[in-house]
Amino acid sequence: MIQQFLNRVLCECEKIPKGKVSTYREIAHQLGTRAYRAVGTALKKNPDAPRIPCHRVVSSDGSLGGYDGEMNSSRKIELLAQEGVKVSDGKIVDFEKKLFMF
Repeated sequence: MIQQFLNRVLCECEKIPKGKVSTYREIAHQLGTRAYRAVGTALKKNPDAPRIPCHRVVSSDGSLGGYDGEMNSSRKIELLAQEGVKVSDGKIVDFEKKLFMF
């Protein structure tokens, strides 16, 4: 059951295009649940990052959230920057324009 949830989260995560971000909440809603934190926990267990782009998932207020078990990871910022997503003061610049909705 847990592995199935992880696979579903990762599958949704793969749909987020380069240059965009989505949220833990948006992925949870796409899966028909309100388990936002469980989505974050699943992404933390991503066995194939950054190919499966969990770095593109942020908090609903545009703040970074975690990456690879770290909060506000410089690696997450670096990966987003390579895709044209700017971060300032721990938040996505132009968050509303960068937000990918399923």
